[in-house]
Amino acid sequence: MLHIGLDFICFLMLKAREFQAKEQVVIPEMPNSPSDNWALQTLADHADDLSLQEVQSSILDLDPEQQAELIALMWLGRGDYSLEEWAIALQEARRYYAEHRNTAQYLLAHPFIADYLEEGLIAHGYSCEE
Repeated sequence: MLHIGLDFICFLMLKAREFQAKEQVVIPEMPNSPSDNWALQTLADHADDLSLQEVQSSILDLDPEQQAELIALMWLGRGDYSLEEWAIALQEARRYYAEHRNTAQYLLAHPFIADYLEEGLIAHGYSCEE
């Protein structure tokens, strides 16, 4: 059972997709060596991005338990834990939150955060399509 509203998670997924679609990627014209990855990226500084600020502010407004639940939901959707291990995921997420307190930054650092949250919701039997 989730203690964060489905509407909030769906909003967060939408905003994360909006923000991450804006990421400007710079791919070098010529790699320095054959072993260099063509997908090397330099991401633009987005401190003034309104979508980012909205997501960060929304997450900061959540209480610590809800923030930990978001982290655990991402881990579940990413496949780090199964639904049967939800209690363990929550416990680890609480520990992570207590140590770092950077939930918004942590979540948005994952390029597939919206997909992970969606998969976590599906594992719990929820969907933003409803």
